Amino acid sequence: GESCSHTHILAASNMSRTEAILRLLLALCILPCNTSISSAASTADAFLHCLAAAIPPDLLHTPPSPSYSPLLLSSVRNLRFVTPGTPRPLAIVAAGEASHAQAAVRCGRLHGVSVRVRSGGHDYEGLSYLSLDPREPFALLDLAALRAVRVDPARAEAWVGSGATLGELYYAVAAASRALAFPAGVCPTVGVGGHLSGGGFGTLMRRYGLAADHVLDAVLVDASGRLLNRTTMGEDLFWAIRGGGGESFGVVLSWKLRLVRVPALVTVFTIRRSRKQSATHLIAKWQEIAPALPPDLYLRVYVRNQDAQFQSLFLGRCDRLVSLMRAHFSDLGMVRADCEEITWIQSTVYFAFHSSSKPLELLLDRGTKPDSYVKAKSDYVQVPIPWHVWESTWTWLAKQEAGILILDPYGGRMGRVAPSATPFPHRKGNLYNLQYYSSWSENGTDAFDKHMAWVRGLYKQMEPYVSKNPRTGYVNYRDLDLGRNELGDNVTSYAKAKVWGEKYFKGNFERLAAVKAMVDPDDFFRNEQSIPPLPAAKGWNSI
Repeated sequence: GESCSHTHILAASNMSRTEAILRLLLALCILPCNTSISSAASTADAFLHCLAAAIPPDLLHTPPSPSYSPLLLSSVRNLRFVTPGTPRPLAIVAAGEASHAQAAVRCGRLHGVSVRVRSGGHDYEGLSYLSLDPREPFALLDLAALRAVRVDPARAEAWVGSGATLGELYYAVAAASRALAFPAGVCPTVGVGGHLSGGGFGTLMRRYGLAADHVLDAVLVDASGRLLNRTTMGEDLFWAIRGGGGESFGVVLSWKLRLVRVPALVTVFTIRRSRKQSATHLIAKWQEIAPALPPDLYLRVYVRNQDAQFQSLFLGRCDRLVSLMRAHFSDLGMVRADCEEITWIQSTVYFAFHSSSKPLELLLDRGTKPDSYVKAKSDYVQVPIPWHVWESTWTWLAKQEAGILILDPYGGRMGRVAPSATPFPHRKGNLYNLQYYSSWSENGTDAFDKHMAWVRGLYKQMEPYVSKNPRTGYVNYRDLDLGRNELGDNVTSYAKAKVWGEKYFKGNFERLAAVKAMVDPDDFFRNEQSIPPLPAAKGWNSI
């Protein structure tokens, strides 16, 4: 087809604001290049007028506005999604209250404009703020301003807005009580809304399970623009939003969380062992040891270059940890000098920034713009990967374009929750989650191709040694290589979605689709890997 060109933007004094916006959208490939101005105008003009009637002008951002691009990039943490050809939204709604989200949904549905929703944290494939289908105009609903955290230490509960980051949540909890914590991920710039929507695991999971296991209530805007809580949405929808992936069932604005108890001091250590220091042997042994350790002890492995870092959080003091490590994993050679006793909130800084002495205020830094390209994939390991496979992996890690491997142990509480308790099914039978992560700063197709090939090549090599039928992955490590949705009669195909859906959700995928059919049968909330409505002929016996 014809290429989009900035020369098509005309400066005419009598041009309407909407027409000017549309010409800019065409030039930026935000609308298909063969879209007529008149047909697009009726959709975009009506949609923007609808939004303008309900949303203050300073919260509604369109492409001509100087605030549009900075806001769009404010939580794009992946340079893969800021290329010139990346589709951009018709408008960005920076919601300041629930009514703004309701208006975005109602206006979008009324005028045929889809709405992408982002909390303001991470998104490995960018689906919360871009559409890969240039034929479908979309708007972006940004929840970053909805970030209030209200902690009730007496009840060990908190209400948190979806726009808060994990770092902001941790900081607020610790400010209210040093005896309380929340069991969620390591990276402080991850958004609460997306993290909870996919399950959410971190250093406390072996003791307390997933972040989503501790959701007590939620406030959600449904596909009709109604504001619902747990009571009014019903238990099926409440089940679905706690691990079924973001942007399929509605817009969750806030979450009520149950906080957990932690001791006054916890213990951390990081032990580095090179390939020459028996790292292969230690990783091979770790696979059986780490998932069977006492649940208060979390020991992950971070593999980079020719080294393995063993990083631990223990909900207790150093003397006890030394004793446990000597009894369970003496080969690692951990000694008392490796220990550091710190508060739980300091441990969040330790894991995020590799030092407990850095200021806690770093947890509040959301970052402002992307500085690297990222691609990630994930696996679940159910049988220890043989020593010789780990030995061969060093060759991959020696490449100039090599990324890193992150091994997160399950077991403990994770193994005692039924796979159907939440949509997140990876409970019993999984030793650990394996993440393949590549990040690079060089521009150009050569660098892009090399780094993408590294991730995909190592992932392919590991296929015989990881979960099978299906080969599973973690939905919050979103990976479009697993498959993407296709539309039929303007509704996502269940058969096509099942290809990737069962890899994330296993047997829970069909129930998620049944909930989707119940709450959003017209498939308004959708993206390239959103849950499709279950076809009526299939039915579902519990809904």
